[in-house]
Formats: sequence, structure tokens, C-alpha cells
Amino acid sequence: MFASLSLGASLAANAGGFVAPVVDTGVVSPVIETAPVADWAGGYAGLTLGYAFGGDDRVGFHETATGDYLGDVGKLELSGVNAGVRVGYRWQRDRWVFGPELGFEGGNIDDTMSFENTLGGTTEVTSKIKNVLALRMKTGYVVQPDLLVYGVAGIARAKVEYNVAGTDGSGGSISEDSDFSKTGYILGVGVEKKVTDRMSVTGEYEYASFGKTTRNYVADGGVSTQATPEYHNLKLGLNFKF
Repeated sequence: MFASLSLGASLAANAGGFVAPVVDTGVVSPVIETAPVADWAGGYAGLTLGYAFGGDDRVGFHETATGDYLGDVGKLELSGVNAGVRVGYRWQRDRWVFGPELGFEGGNIDDTMSFENTLGGTTEVTSKIKNVLALRMKTGYVVQPDLLVYGVAGIARAKVEYNVAGTDGSGGSISEDSDFSKTGYILGVGVEKKVTDRMSVTGEYEYASFGKTTRNYVADGGVSTQATPEYHNLKLGLNFKF
């Protein structure tokens, strides 16, 4: 009798709900870890090697005294190999990397053209970018721990050799004032990949423009033209972090 009452009480106590047994399956939930962002901050120095192309410096002449336009004789298409050195510093905020870079480049970015002039002789025009000193601001984003993509914007000071020389029909010479310096701008994009913690390689595209500069030369009272040097530049580089 008492056993029956005890069994009934036990059944009544459990009538409120069923408690499922805990089964250990042995499966552990995976722990998702965020990939670390590499350290790009700090100072660096480097070397560059580039090839400039697509330069467009149109040559047209005016009479200096009257300003009358004498005509367009063609364009100089500046191109050539260039090399440089650079030094910079970068700050990093999470995946954003930014900082200034000072660079100096020189080489053979030039072109020459010749034509028959109105004096019965031949005129030769040469434009050459002798060197460029530039202060660039680079802003980039770390897409992978060892890979940075960035944009480039900067100001540049170019030393340009611009010659107009030739002869007239009587064998006399035509001369022109030569070198000048001009400030312009540089825009571009680039990518940088770490090889080691302190060494990386870069690939860059840049466009450089140095505006208009009037050049004069002596020929039948004086003639002027405008130098408008510009070019595109593809560069490979090597950086060493301090």
C-alpha cells in the first residue's frame, strides 16, 4: 500500500514536464579569429626605376612683338627611362595607412622634332625633363596583411631643358633661351607588397604635368612658343623600413 502511494507521488511530481537527458556529442564549436593587420607604420627609404610615356608638348609659334599666331608645327612626345630615390614616413589607423614621401628622379624623359621654317632653314625643337623633386602624400588601405593599395597626390618641381635652334636661309643661326624650372603636380595609384617585415616592393602609375611656360628665341624680330611638358610614368620600386 505504502509502495503504491510512493510510486503515485513520484509520478505526480514528474507530471509537470519532461527533462531531456544531456548528451555529450564531443563536437566543439569553432573559434573564429580575425586575421591580424600588419604593421606598416614608420619611416622608410627606397629606390625606383620607371619608364615615362605619352608625353604631349604641342609646339606652336607667335610673333613676340605683335602676338600674331604663326602656326602649329606638331608636338613633342616625351618618353624615356628614369630612376630615383625616396624617403618617407607613414602612420597607421587600423587598416588605413597615410604619410608624406619626398622623392628625387632623373633620367632621359625627352623628345626632339625638326621642321623647315619660314626663313628657308631648318628649326629643331627639343624638350627634356632633366630631374624632378616631388613631395607626395600617399594614402592607402591594407587589403591583406602583406598587401597595401594606395593613391598618390603631390607637388613637384621639374628642371626642364627646352631648346629651339636652327638656321635661316642665309646660313645664320637661330637661338633660344634654354633651361627653366617649373612647379606642377603629380597624381597616381600604387600597390605595395611586403617581402619581409622590413622590405617591400612597389608598383606605381603616375601622371605628371607642369603647366605652360613661354620660351622666346631670336628669329626675324623674335618668336615665342609655349613649353607644356607632361607625361605618364610606370615605376617599380624597392622600400626598406627603418
